[in-house]
Amino acid sequence: MTPEDQEEAQPLLGPPGGSAPRGRRVFLAAFAAALGPLSFGFALGYSSPAIPSLQRAAPPAPRLDDSAASWFGAIVTLGAAAGGVLGGWLVDCAGRKLSLLLCTVPFVAGFAVITAAQDVWMLLGGRLFTGLACGVASLVAPVYISEIAYPAVRGMLGSCVQLMVVTGILLAYLAGWVLEWRWLAVLGCVPPSLMLLLMCWMPETPRFLLTQHRHQEAVAALQFLWGSEQGWEEPPVGEHQGFHLALLRQPGIYKPFVIGISLMAFQQLSGVNAVMFYAETIFEKAKFKDSSLASVVVGVIQVLFTAVAALIMDRAGRRLLLVLSGVVMVFSTSAFGAYFKLTEGGPSNSSHVAFLTPVYTEPINASVGLAWLAVGSMCLFIAGFAMGWGPIPWLLMSEIFPLHVKGVATGVCVLTNWLMAFLVTKEFSSLMDVLRPYGAFWLTSAFCILGVLFSLFCVPETKGKTLEQITAHFEGR
Repeated sequence: MTPEDQEEAQPLLGPPGGSAPRGRRVFLAAFAAALGPLSFGFALGYSSPAIPSLQRAAPPAPRLDDSAASWFGAIVTLGAAAGGVLGGWLVDCAGRKLSLLLCTVPFVAGFAVITAAQDVWMLLGGRLFTGLACGVASLVAPVYISEIAYPAVRGMLGSCVQLMVVTGILLAYLAGWVLEWRWLAVLGCVPPSLMLLLMCWMPETPRFLLTQHRHQEAVAALQFLWGSEQGWEEPPVGEHQGFHLALLRQPGIYKPFVIGISLMAFQQLSGVNAVMFYAETIFEKAKFKDSSLASVVVGVIQVLFTAVAALIMDRAGRRLLLVLSGVVMVFSTSAFGAYFKLTEGGPSNSSHVAFLTPVYTEPINASVGLAWLAVGSMCLFIAGFAMGWGPIPWLLMSEIFPLHVKGVATGVCVLTNWLMAFLVTKEFSSLMDVLRPYGAFWLTSAFCILGVLFSLFCVPETKGKTLEQITAHFEGR
């Protein structure tokens, strides 16, 4: 290793003598940035209580039919895919802080358009705006938090991104019990407005400031975040490089690219959307009187286990949690497949098994018992997903890319995630028709197995390492 390589492998910003930072304002800055994912989660969860409200709306209020309701839920993913591309450009050109500030505009504008909607097109336009903001926030918030956090707490703070997403979803479910769709949209304007106010007082990330050769501002930001009262040692930063395709020949670029894109694909292929969409039907079969309670139960499980993952992330490590999470998801999706196999009718029944409507041949008590088996499998899946494959792909995405390609690389990862989410959401019903419901869920179990193997053999452990050490690992230094 040459002296130059040794210098580059040092932390970009690190305390002299290796003493641990003790600043507390980094937690405030992380909370301010995580209000973006909270807004993102609320926007995702908004459709669940809003669609029934809009379907029973009386003129002159807009009313959704089944086709429009489907697009009302799905169009967010298309907007988010575009937002991922936009966020990848913004995060490099405008910086991390300004990108977070800018994404509040489509959040508030989108919910404002929904609040004022007079027809279905305004509703869809508002959802598209909020989807665009979701894509930007899902990219920029993890990058901002990973670059302001010191290694000892980066896993915990990075996992709080997903924690705030599921908290936002749960908030939308709970608020949907008491608010109609217009007032629920008004409530959706609150988290991004609060983020706008708080982020105005937060600094830009020191790493981004150094790439812009703003050394004094970087030191000031570090002192604000980490509580430093002395100068910090950092190696000189070279000229900022843009992304170009020739860089993909370098191991330090193509290896994290493959890992980031694969993690996002496996996250969506795990079947999480299918399980979430089936939640209310499963609870109804188990004789829950209020099917909307299913959404709240699912949301509470997500929040609790994502919080547990955040607390243990920096001790257990990313790879171990990915593997354990994947194993739990394998067992639970296999059990889902078994549930559909046991409840499906025999050859005398219609060959077409409608999505979410399995045919029962057992007595009523047996059917209820099997439904409770499905409830257990569903809760186990959600807990397993929340412990690993929910938060960790987003955390690793923010950790593994070098500074000079981070914007483009994370943009590609976010685009992959949202496009896969859209495809899985729209095509899973057709897949269940072709493979039968049990075959579709067993296929997702196979993808979960591949995800476990990929985690074991391809994903590096990043706990306790600086971002520069992670980059050096991929470059073989």
